[in-house]
Amino acid sequence: MLNKAQIRKCLDVMAEMFPDAHCELNHSNPFELVVAVALSAQCTDALVNKVTKDLFQKYKTPEDYISVPIEELENDIRSIGLYRNKAKNIQKLSRMIIEEYGGEVPQDRDEMTKLAGVGRKTANVVVSVAFGIPAIAVDTHVERVSKRLAICRWKDSVLEVEKTLMAKVPKEEWSITHHRMIFFGRYHCKAQNPQCTVCPLLELCREGQKRMKRLAAE
Repeated sequence: MLNKAQIRKCLDVMAEMFPDAHCELNHSNPFELVVAVALSAQCTDALVNKVTKDLFQKYKTPEDYISVPIEELENDIRSIGLYRNKAKNIQKLSRMIIEEYGGEVPQDRDEMTKLAGVGRKTANVVVSVAFGIPAIAVDTHVERVSKRLAICRWKDSVLEVEKTLMAKVPKEEWSITHHRMIFFGRYHCKAQNPQCTVCPLLELCREGQKRMKRLAAE
């Protein structure tokens, strides 16, 4: 496990590599962000943005989503994986926002996770990006980077990774660290073919060093 100084170096290097890291899901309000993140499960942000470009022109409010037959909404998001289940959840969460939250997305994370299809990761993204509340959303990139760099343990659950990062990263850096780790994992420390040969953190990364030794032995 990395110590405090080593973790600080990791955060600083990621900041240098990706100073403009941000949420890449296009949206213009908290509700659109909820829908976009719900659509992004097991799907790329690029594909979600392609779909929401037309979707957000057609549907402006939660009322719009529940005013059409489920089959119509399914057809609108058909190119996205799990589109039937996602369409059902979007209509359910839209109805809940109208009936239980006065048409506005709740800012409290625990309240937000009551919405259909909204888990802890989605809620953390929304409270952080839409409302400016410090949070660390652990997606596959954040989890992979945290474990490869030994900031967290390999056996840690997603919740344990989140709690560890919250304990080891200054609170005022939670949100931006989330974005930088995503960019680092998406564009550099990839699931397949990570860029270990040019990684400025290789000296701190046991996994990267093991991979380099394997490559050298081949």
